[in-house]
Amino acid sequence: MSRDAASPAGRLQIDRPVSARVWDYWLGGKDHYEVDRRAGEAVARQVPGIVAAARGDRLFLGRCVRHLAGERGIRQFLDIGTGLPTADNTHEIAQRVAPECRVVYVDNDPLVLAHARALLTSTPEGATSYIDADMRDPGAILEQAAETLDFGEPIALMMLAVLHLIPDDGQAHRIVRELVAALPPGSHLALSHACLDVEATQTAVRTWNETGTPHPVKARTRAEITAFFDGLELIEPGVVSCTRWRPEPNPWGEPPEVMTFGGVARKP
Repeated sequence: MSRDAASPAGRLQIDRPVSARVWDYWLGGKDHYEVDRRAGEAVARQVPGIVAAARGDRLFLGRCVRHLAGERGIRQFLDIGTGLPTADNTHEIAQRVAPECRVVYVDNDPLVLAHARALLTSTPEGATSYIDADMRDPGAILEQAAETLDFGEPIALMMLAVLHLIPDDGQAHRIVRELVAALPPGSHLALSHACLDVEATQTAVRTWNETGTPHPVKARTRAEITAFFDGLELIEPGVVSCTRWRPEPNPWGEPPEVMTFGGVARKP
């Protein structure tokens, strides 16, 4: 019996590497397949810094959420491109700061969907929900997110390491514009993206795209990444290597640069 391609089982691609599962492999998780491990190792052999970039992006997530929930007082988060649950997910970080935080996760990978529904549970005071949707359809995301989030109050839109999966520049900007336009003043956009200004990124992108993945990547320059924040007020230090965005104090000086750049901005 053939599987319905529209069903979660039919969409579960195990013959080709999938970005969320390869990311999980680089982060030291266990929710991936042999095809994902082979792809992850192929990229890591060509670009040893790719694992550091993945982990740097994950730590960037934590610092962003703590800053937004703590210093900025944000209590609602719309996290697009959830990825597979691992240590310190968005709702866990936010709800440690303020248990009443409400978080909506969005992804369209069926493996992520299954794990998210099983593992991403909320505090009693807050709420956590999951939307099975594609970021190419902002309208559907916003409609479903409104069942959990109050669009009359500030929301943090999290788009970490997802826009480089949209190769068309016009489409990528349209997605961000439509999502940000629906947010009230005082909302924030947190975004990270593979950056071409780092030399190793070109090798990483080429190697990844040669794996036969259904999710090819297009890296962009720092200036192009910064353009996604047009009309918003960038928070210091602006768009930088994810490791260098408000890093924790340490005795060894500035952290090394990685291939993923990111920033956070406020909607006036």
